[in-house]
Amino acid sequence: MIQLDVSIMGHPYRLACREGEERALKEAVNYLDGKMTALRDSGKVKGNDRIAVMAALSVAAELLSTKSGEGPFSGLSLMEVKQKIDAMNTVLDSALTPQENLF
Repeated sequence: MIQLDVSIMGHPYRLACREGEERALKEAVNYLDGKMTALRDSGKVKGNDRIAVMAALSVAAELLSTKSGEGPFSGLSLMEVKQKIDAMNTVLDSALTPQENLF
């Protein structure tokens, strides 16, 4: 295993990967960092946990839009998946907003 030092939203992480997979891991880190940074910079999502969840949902929606017609989003257009993500975001906002006041 190879250890790589990377940064996501300015936070350092040490990740392990198999030899020969460094480039793919770096591309994934850069992609995720871009998604999370864009969400943070938009000002619409606050808190690193929420940013991470929304970035994960965005990446999952992208993945699901390229998959075949099986699974929970089968038969849905990308727009419908985005609408479902927006609904999930609303639920997350409702659940996490009270926790922000604890810090």
